[in-house]
Amino acid sequence: MKVHTKQNILADIDLAAGLTKQQAEQIYALGKEAVVFALLQLAQRAAEPKPNNLPAAIAADPSTPSAQKPVFVKPNNHNSRCRKKAGRKKGHKGSRRQQPERIDRVVEHRASHCPDCGSKLNRCSRTRDRYIEDLPDKVRIEIVRHIIHRDFCPNCRKAVEPVITEALPKSSIGNGILVLSAWLHFALGNTISQILEVFNFHLQFKMSQGGLVQMWHRLSDILLQWYEEITEDIQRAGVLHGDETGWRVNGKTHWLWCFTSKTATIFTIERSRASPVVLEFIKECFAGVFVSDFWYAYNVLTCAKQKCLGHLLRELKRVQQYKDTSGDWARFSKKLKRLIRDSIRLRKRMDELDEAIYQRRCKRIEKRLQLILEHGWSNKEAKRLLKRLIRHQDELFTFLYNADVPFDNNFGERSIRGAVIMRKNSYNNRSDRGAQTQSVLMSVFFTIKQRGLNPVDTVKKALKIYIKTGNLPRLAEFATSNG
Repeated sequence: MKVHTKQNILADIDLAAGLTKQQAEQIYALGKEAVVFALLQLAQRAAEPKPNNLPAAIAADPSTPSAQKPVFVKPNNHNSRCRKKAGRKKGHKGSRRQQPERIDRVVEHRASHCPDCGSKLNRCSRTRDRYIEDLPDKVRIEIVRHIIHRDFCPNCRKAVEPVITEALPKSSIGNGILVLSAWLHFALGNTISQILEVFNFHLQFKMSQGGLVQMWHRLSDILLQWYEEITEDIQRAGVLHGDETGWRVNGKTHWLWCFTSKTATIFTIERSRASPVVLEFIKECFAGVFVSDFWYAYNVLTCAKQKCLGHLLRELKRVQQYKDTSGDWARFSKKLKRLIRDSIRLRKRMDELDEAIYQRRCKRIEKRLQLILEHGWSNKEAKRLLKRLIRHQDELFTFLYNADVPFDNNFGERSIRGAVIMRKNSYNNRSDRGAQTQSVLMSVFFTIKQRGLNPVDTVKKALKIYIKTGNLPRLAEFATSNG
């Protein structure tokens, strides 16, 4: 009878789920045999291999980027039936590739016999055209021999020869290869080994890694004037976005800063993540609106600012999942989320509402914020966020009064995203010289693309002028002539 009681009690206790103090006392009361049995069971459970729940924990974290989440933990599209079908709607005019304006060669095709029965064909006058755009069979680098005549000037008493603008002085690599390779690396994020494979194997042009990098350094020194011009352009922006991300230089932690407007983007790689970097590129005379997240380094600016409300909403979600949500957190979170969403909806109706009505509703939004700030919240996470709201209360709803200012920093984050992709491919920089070249060439190529110009053609034209005259034309001149 006693053994049967022990078995019943031990069967009711789930050793796999752990023991409470009350359950441990029950086992101890059953005697030595029950204690030994429980310890052996727990030891066996501990020795068993446990599944690795780390991927699931990473995927559940809302701050984890999608690219870092394992594929097997990502949810499937549960609403696939509601997704928009690809292509034009039924009855709408279709879209296809336009007929090319230039024809390089014409090839005529005619069947010699019927492919089905082999009979001889009666010739007709009917034809149809088909245009195919493709690379030629043998794509080769053009090698040009330049015969440079050296003539004597009797006035200057010296030999004179014309300037060759197709390549930099003392360089056997033409401007086309130089600019194209730099664009592939600093704008598209291709690695140096990938670029060398294209030139060495596909184009049959042998090139070394060291020689290519040295040419990029020379190009960066020439385009440094454009880098300074872009830095001046962002000072005149009406709305300027800022963001930063980690970067490695020679194995040491640095920071890649990005300041961008609609027509200009400047990158800089710095050792510091503090406010002096911000003041170096955004002067006190900046009269626009600066949009950013809540990083403290941006607080040094005295201009009008808009803080990213998307970051604030994500912070509320993160606390809800991982932090202390006791006490009045639920009420605080609900009021703040509703206030943010109401302000975004109000901004979308800026053009619909009468000016007086719109201004009155904006004031109402600000009063609701003050009520949240003045309330005595007890939850520690609510108090932490309350300090942030008090510090930036004048920078949360700037977008309500300026139609050009967004409520989030999505534009800045998308601008720096290209550099983040490059960081994964190129493993950052190995020297300070490489970091400087990275900053200059990324800024130049990104800005040229923003202005609707061809990056490769624009830089090639500028290099020809620089080689011939010794002066680099302003980047704004290309935007004016081609825009």
